[in-house]
Amino acid sequence: MSAPTMTTDKAAGPRRSRHREDAPRPRGGSFAKALRRNLTAHGFLIGAVLCFSFFSWYPMVREFLLAFQKTEGGQTTWAGWSNLTTVFNDPAFWQAWRNTALFTVLALLLGFAVPFLVAVVLNEFRHAQGYLRMLVYLPVMLPPVASVLLFKYLYDPGYGLFNEILGFFGLPAQQWLQDPDTSMLSVVIAATWMNMGGATLIYLAALQGIPGELYEAAELDGAGVLRKIWHVTVPQTRLILSLMLLMQVIATMQVFVEPFLLTGGAGPEGSTTTVVYLIYQYAFNFNNYGAAAALGLVLLVLLAGFSAVYVKLSRAEDE
Repeated sequence: MSAPTMTTDKAAGPRRSRHREDAPRPRGGSFAKALRRNLTAHGFLIGAVLCFSFFSWYPMVREFLLAFQKTEGGQTTWAGWSNLTTVFNDPAFWQAWRNTALFTVLALLLGFAVPFLVAVVLNEFRHAQGYLRMLVYLPVMLPPVASVLLFKYLYDPGYGLFNEILGFFGLPAQQWLQDPDTSMLSVVIAATWMNMGGATLIYLAALQGIPGELYEAAELDGAGVLRKIWHVTVPQTRLILSLMLLMQVIATMQVFVEPFLLTGGAGPEGSTTTVVYLIYQYAFNFNNYGAAAALGLVLLVLLAGFSAVYVKLSRAEDE
């Protein structure tokens, strides 16, 4: 009788090992690890939602309620539409909206066009571009109060740099912040210088993403600098330009710091009274928080309506 071969045993061995490997392993450790990982992620998410709700949504809801309430003698009661009536019947209301609209238009002409043109010029430089980007962005890094006070010094009618420049060319000195005809323009110039750095870098990043072949094809067609900007640069950056336009309008409609520090808020003959400054007056000068909330609600509805119409028109153009 021959001895049994090892084939069966060798075959059986791997079968047993494969059987042991295929056997389900206890999942207690992996389940606990996944649970801890998910709990951590949800904990961060819940914390972010709570912070956003407390600092963003709660003030909005509180403002909405406050717009229809009044407080007298420590007692808060519902006022209905009386706060809105008070706001609409205030002569300063319409003046504030006119000034805000004027500031928005001037800011769009300067603060929207100038950063784009600066970005186009910077994009043409092949050397020291990093240094130039830092130089353009430097005003944004300065505290807003310091920048405004710097311009207040430059606008000084006695020893300000702007009047010194005018005198050098034989032009009469100007009352920049004291004249109702130039006060708003002076505020717009200061605001443009303070905030143009961020927009310039955004435009510059968009310009650097445009393929160079498009400019080469335009040059072969005989296009000059202006035609290349109009037919290549603007269409290729239309999305960024649209977004920046929307953000610019929303930001300029809420201007407060520049006129408040440069002209004291109201300015000569109320020429720099803006909607947000009027809200400030209602709340902290007149102690009428209901009227302040009502005016803030009007501003919120107007900006939300403008944003909705703008987004709808943008989608219609894309389609």
